[in-house]
Amino acid sequence: MVQVQMRQGADGPCADEPSMPEPGDAPRRSPQGVPYTELRHIVNADGLHLFCRYWEPTGPPRALVFIAHGAGEHSGPYEEIAQRLKELSLLVFAHDHVGHGQSEGDRMNIRDFQVYIRDSLQHIDLMKSCHPDLPIFIVGHSMGGAISILSACERPSDFAGMVLIAPMVQMNPESATPFKIFVAKLLNHMLPSLTLGSIESKWVSRDKKQVEAYDADELNHHGGLRVSFGMQLMGAAERIERAIPSISWPFLLLHGDADKLCDIRGSKMMYENTASSDKKLKIYEGGYHALHHDLPEVAQSVLKDVTSWITERLPAAKTAQQQGL
Repeated sequence: MVQVQMRQGADGPCADEPSMPEPGDAPRRSPQGVPYTELRHIVNADGLHLFCRYWEPTGPPRALVFIAHGAGEHSGPYEEIAQRLKELSLLVFAHDHVGHGQSEGDRMNIRDFQVYIRDSLQHIDLMKSCHPDLPIFIVGHSMGGAISILSACERPSDFAGMVLIAPMVQMNPESATPFKIFVAKLLNHMLPSLTLGSIESKWVSRDKKQVEAYDADELNHHGGLRVSFGMQLMGAAERIERAIPSISWPFLLLHGDADKLCDIRGSKMMYENTASSDKKLKIYEGGYHALHHDLPEVAQSVLKDVTSWITERLPAAKTAQQQGL
């Protein structure tokens, strides 16, 4: 297995993690021009630097939670979810996927969707090596939901559960008709770098302030999506559809029925066809894509759903008598 290297300018998630010198003469810099020596990061199997965030509780953590963000965004907008979990003594961690946010890589382009899965599992392995006895949960949104599902399918016994917020389970039937798929495959062969439409921010949230924040966030990708990237998403959806009957790990699905970016029919299909005995689908009436940033009352309900579901599946805390106090 490829080993992940932890390199950072600040304190890391492992107290005894050694600092490592950067290769070469000049320090590597993020796409925003910040030296990675000043940023918490890992180096993936391809030698690319991935910017990381860690939310560490003051006391001993009860579990690990990995957050996988969606296409075109980054790990920053998950601050509120992460802080709420941190307050419950969970150690939360995330990174910006390759080509996203403050991580290296061609913007919104990937040679193989498996790279996202590989990097996520490597980061999880790193944290697991620091805390080998803790249960591990994943929270995944949109494309991050697809990454989470396929990661857990590779390691079904590694995870105590998963929360999926508007996950990309299958392609929107209107945008993935047989004819459009044929044209996409043809374009991918001839013009893979051709850009199509961009993500329409108006469908991210019903809260105008959240849409404005999304548009103003320079770490989000506001350009077009390449044909080649669309083909990778399509391939990931096909892999998920094949894997669904074998899924038996616990999961919570949260989806808005007015989501125009990730079709709710995918979540319904997953809920109905998995073998999991511990599964739940909650539909938010009128909810848009980023439920955790939707109308304030919806966002608060999602926070409660996420934290309650995870904490209910934590091992019972040891009593003072068991601890010998």
